[in-house]
Amino acid sequence: MRLTIIAAGIATLALGAYPAVSTIAAHAAAPHGAAQGTTPRGPIGPQSQPQPNDAPQGTPQEPPLADQTIKTQTTIVNVFATVRDRHNGIVSDLTKDDFKVYEDGVEQKVSYFTKEVDMPLSLAMLMDTSGSMQEILVAEQEAASSFVQEVMHKKDEAIVMSFDTDVNLLADFTEDPRELQRAIRRAQINAAGPMITPGTVPQSGGGTNLYDAIYLASHDELASEAGRKAIVALTDAEDNNSKMNENQAIESAQRADAVVHFLLITDPRATEGYGPGVASRIAQNTGGRVMVVRNAKGLEKAFDEVSEELRSQYVLGYYPANVAHDGTFRKIKVEVARPDVKILARKGYYAPSR
Repeated sequence: MRLTIIAAGIATLALGAYPAVSTIAAHAAAPHGAAQGTTPRGPIGPQSQPQPNDAPQGTPQEPPLADQTIKTQTTIVNVFATVRDRHNGIVSDLTKDDFKVYEDGVEQKVSYFTKEVDMPLSLAMLMDTSGSMQEILVAEQEAASSFVQEVMHKKDEAIVMSFDTDVNLLADFTEDPRELQRAIRRAQINAAGPMITPGTVPQSGGGTNLYDAIYLASHDELASEAGRKAIVALTDAEDNNSKMNENQAIESAQRADAVVHFLLITDPRATEGYGPGVASRIAQNTGGRVMVVRNAKGLEKAFDEVSEELRSQYVLGYYPANVAHDGTFRKIKVEVARPDVKILARKGYYAPSR
């Protein structure tokens, strides 16, 4: 297990401009056998050799050597899509011709298509351990432990983080479900005393740091991973102490190409601007879902749905018609030629910067 220290420079980032990322976050599935997480490169034409100054006029130039080529960088954009019917069942019989993908309103040519149920998954599980979770923490731990045992396949990896007045890394990336389960059981409500691990983000006063937790999971942990990436947050989605805000949390997930699913433990006392509204906006902007949880049985059902979602995705890859490296956000829309279906896919990506 590699040792990861969660960056403590979040306060500095909150005071300055959000750092630009120079690569597209969506690079998990590489077509035609290319390695995952790599940027395909290839020759586009021969490079002519300069003619010597003393060469007689009209003397034919030597042909270029085979390895003398000009290379250009092209990056495939991958969209992971889950399709459900009107009864909320998974639609698993679609073909490439059933899909259309648009970027900023312009239809794109789908160059790569597959149905991936076993592509390696990088998962971040975020557990709300603020005081409002006191009554359901044990149920959270039991359901989460069962979930990692069920969802983790060979080559999958996951981390476990808790958040309340601090953000704690309870388990770094590991492929061992037992290690993740031990970390889940270590979660405590408003844990006091020494930090569980080095590399937390200390805060002053009480509160819940949901936005900071999403930012750190995305920016510090998932951004450098390849393949499918997801965050599962067990929370009432209230935030009253983060240094990052909602938009920064969303942007960090989008830049990391991470889908954010919420298992929303509802709280009728939630103030306006928090709770279900926050969860819905973050999920919608990252291609995730919100599943409302009211009891232990609901937790188990929600985890089952997340597991099914993560294992029932289509992968649509395209080379964007807009090749500008301007760092802008490009909106993505996926359509399916079948009535009464719901498509779950991310809403866009950040283009690379020069």
